[in-house]
Order: sequence, then structure tokens, then C-alpha cells
Amino acid sequence: MANTHVLVGNGPRRVIALHGWFGSARGWGPMVDVLDTDAFTYAFMDYRGYGASKSLAGDFSMAEIAADTLALADHLGWDRFSLLGHSMGGMAIQRVLLEAPGRVERMVAVTPVPASGVPFDDATWGMFSSAAATPAVRKGIIDFSTGQRLSSHWLDLMTAHSLGNATEEAFAAYLLAWAKTDFAASLAGNPVAMKVIVGEHDPSLTADVVRATYMATYPNAELEVMSNAGHYPMDETPVALATSIERFLAA
Repeated sequence: MANTHVLVGNGPRRVIALHGWFGSARGWGPMVDVLDTDAFTYAFMDYRGYGASKSLAGDFSMAEIAADTLALADHLGWDRFSLLGHSMGGMAIQRVLLEAPGRVERMVAVTPVPASGVPFDDATWGMFSSAAATPAVRKGIIDFSTGQRLSSHWLDLMTAHSLGNATEEAFAAYLLAWAKTDFAASLAGNPVAMKVIVGEHDPSLTADVVRATYMATYPNAELEVMSNAGHYPMDETPVALATSIERFLAA
């Protein structure tokens, strides 16, 4: 059985989209409303423990996400497809590439976690680890990651979506998956065409981080810094993000 997913569009270009730690298949914001549904078909997948797949048991790992993504592609009858990943999903699409490089056409990683994971000092790790059980910490992380410049109401909406669309067990386990997993060496020199998009107000996953990770790993990667966006450009600058993604995937 394939993971739950949301299909958008009926175009010939096929894209599987993998969400972030705070997201879900239905957590891609107003960007979804401006996608080119004549040119593209998008499959927005829920991870195990998330969204409509909250009841699915699993080990909540990057390898499992990749296996589930490939199972979804088989379910849809998609032999070849492009990948779109946000944040944690940016790491996950790289794991899909590692497992099935011949099936991946192009990739877009949005404010993405590198395949090498993310280093934390003890205090920050303690704070992130407490987010699973503490809504205020989730809100604080979202606020920080968008440059502490957006409304409290929007932060509350994002926090509520996270709380309603992930089990506490899965949310806690995926932190270990995206922060402590490292398979970057296995991808060094991979020729896939990739675009990496970061937000100018994201204080952690910056252009410098991308240059030291993605750009050093993928010889055919390009980098864009999106103005007026932090970690969630699908909410902050949805039209600009959709335009950037689709221009690259259609090239």
C-alpha cells in the first residue's frame, strides 16, 4: 500500500514532493494554488506518522522515506520523475536519488537539510528535542527559521498544522533522521541536475551552508537565494517559488 498522497495537476512532467519536519502532504501553503497543472503532475506524499499516514508504523528514517517514495512512484506507474524536497525533505530526496539514480530526472531542494545532517551544540539539541512535546518550542523554531519577522498568528497556524499532522513519536524520530544521518559521501560527484533554493532570512540553512554541502557534492547544482523569504518560501513567497521550481524542472 502506498503512503497517502495528494495529486495536483494532470500534466506530463511528473514530480514527487517530500515535505519538511513541520509539514505534511497538505502543508505546502499557497504555492500549491499557483502551480502549472497543465504542464505538471505533482504527488505530495505524507511520511509515515504524518498527515493521513499518521497511523502507519515505521522506523521513521531517511531510508524508509526513500523506499516509500519509490513505492509511491510504482503505485502511480511513474518510472521516471523529478523530486521536490523542503527542509528535511531536501535530505530525503537525496536518499531517493541514492537508491534509484536512474529514475530521477531533476531535483529541486528548498531550504534543504544537507545529506550530511546538521550539527547541533548541546543546548540547541536539547531545545529541538523538546519540540515534540512542547508546542511553544515548535512555534519558536518556526519563528527563528523565518528571521523573527512574521506575524504571531501565522506562526500559530504553522504550529497547529505541525501538531495536527504528525504523531509525537514520528516527529521526535525524524529529528534524529535529518540531524544525525550522513550519507553525503555516497553522492559525491552525482551528475543529477539540481537547483537549491534558500531564503535570505533563513539564519541556519544559508547560502554558505549550501555552498559547503550541495554545491561541493553535485557538479550540476545551481543556487538561488530567494528574496523576502525565510525557511518557508512556499508560504512567504509562493508565486516566486513556484515560478523558480517550474522553470528549472521544465528546462
